[in-house]
Amino acid sequence: MWFKNLQVYRLPAHWDMSAERLEEQLAKKPFHPCGSQDMESRGWLSPLGNEVLVHAVGGQWLVCLGFEHRLLPSSVVKQEADERAEELAEQQGFKLGRKQLKELREQVTQELMPRAFTRRRRMFAWIDPINGWLVVDAASQSKAEDMLEQLRHTLDSFPLTLLRTELSPTSAMADWLAGGEAPDGFTIDQDCELRSVAEDKAAVRYARHPLEGDDVKGHLEAGKLPTRLALTFDDRISFVLTEKLEIKRLDFLDIVRDQVGEADKDDAEALFNAEFALMTGELAHLLPAVVAALGGELAGTPAQTDAVSAELPRLQADKPVAQAVTADDPPF
Repeated sequence: MWFKNLQVYRLPAHWDMSAERLEEQLAKKPFHPCGSQDMESRGWLSPLGNEVLVHAVGGQWLVCLGFEHRLLPSSVVKQEADERAEELAEQQGFKLGRKQLKELREQVTQELMPRAFTRRRRMFAWIDPINGWLVVDAASQSKAEDMLEQLRHTLDSFPLTLLRTELSPTSAMADWLAGGEAPDGFTIDQDCELRSVAEDKAAVRYARHPLEGDDVKGHLEAGKLPTRLALTFDDRISFVLTEKLEIKRLDFLDIVRDQVGEADKDDAEALFNAEFALMTGELAHLLPAVVAALGGELAGTPAQTDAVSAELPRLQADKPVAQAVTADDPPF
């Protein structure tokens, strides 16, 4: 249970929601497979594959949204409809009109849909009700919107806001590269993308390349701005920060992963719990550090106004991991 990408949002401090209430509300919209005439279905799944929809470890919550899509390409429908249209044209002596073709394609779609293959996927979100974080493991904000939309439709109240900082990631990353120095607690790695603000949108990408040289500063002086920058936090987590304040290519380094006990590795549920507890403990330090490096949260935002500051302790290898209150079924 390690997130790979972070789309970060804010909930108010002391959000009026408990794990039990959240469980009750998610249970109103559980996941069901696609019906015979459904192209898509979505609903809430248990993160562990049992009946518990809100997986709770140490006051941190994990929820899972399931999707099922029918794989029925439009080209397949068109091909079948065109073949039938040709046969009907021969029988009646004239070609089908536009309206008849449309009705024929709809008929073919209805006939083929029950036989179409389906594909399932899952999306996870971590909710920190103490510090007011909601983090979706999604590669883009548009994909994370699927999770947010379902939460809006499911919950009675969902007071979510975007995370906004005093400094834009672009301007902060430009300052770090120009000065050759990362903010406290961070180091600059060797991956970066610089993009021109001109109409041509010319871009330069560095991969596994030192960024301290004059060539990078030359691109900055020429007007290119950083849109992605690889960083490492506290020698424990590496990631790529984007211009949209997304955290991508998240990688928990061995110093973190090695804290999972050998005994936990033999038990699927214990391993899941241990990794989730480690991950949330590390992210509870990373996210405030990123916000601080970007000048802090904008004054007046709900989380900033409520002075959210509680931190989750980092777990140590010799300390037991809190267990979730779940059924005994192993994860699927």
